[in-house]
Amino acid sequence: MKFHVTDIPGVFTVAMEPLVDERGFFARLYCPDEFATAGLKFTPVQVSLSRNVHRYTVRGLHYQNPPHSEAKLVTVTRGAVYDVVVDLRRASAAFGRWAAFELDADSARAMFIPEGCAHGFLTLAPQTDVLYHINRMYVAGQAQGLRWNDSRLNIRWPAEPAFVSVADRSWPDFSF
Repeated sequence: MKFHVTDIPGVFTVAMEPLVDERGFFARLYCPDEFATAGLKFTPVQVSLSRNVHRYTVRGLHYQNPPHSEAKLVTVTRGAVYDVVVDLRRASAAFGRWAAFELDADSARAMFIPEGCAHGFLTLAPQTDVLYHINRMYVAGQAQGLRWNDSRLNIRWPAEPAFVSVADRSWPDFSF
């Protein structure tokens, strides 16, 4: 695994190093030793799958309130997404900024999102599956979000969403 820094402290793209042969490939999606070597204290306790039937489906921007904040390793196992992270950590030099990365099933690249960041994505292909490794158990009532089209964040999505849940349309604006 190779960890690449981004413009948001603690957010990394993670390049898998697949072993390829005539059958296809085999790659680690998570290894505690490699995360520790990269300086990341991350131990998943929950693995979740987001199945998205339609192209241009938005999910997010989601996070959990402290002390239930989640760190996530996000991997696309089928299809493609435009993956967005928003830094909500007031002490961060990147507070209020967002970064986006295209992830797809063929690239063998994942996104590591630290605690204190909101996360969302727009599917770029139909039948897109997103696999999450999460460091904390979900706590009902602690889920929060920001509206995907908040004008203060000014996220440059590559396409207009065709499918957005009522909950994701209802999140509040980001407050600086």
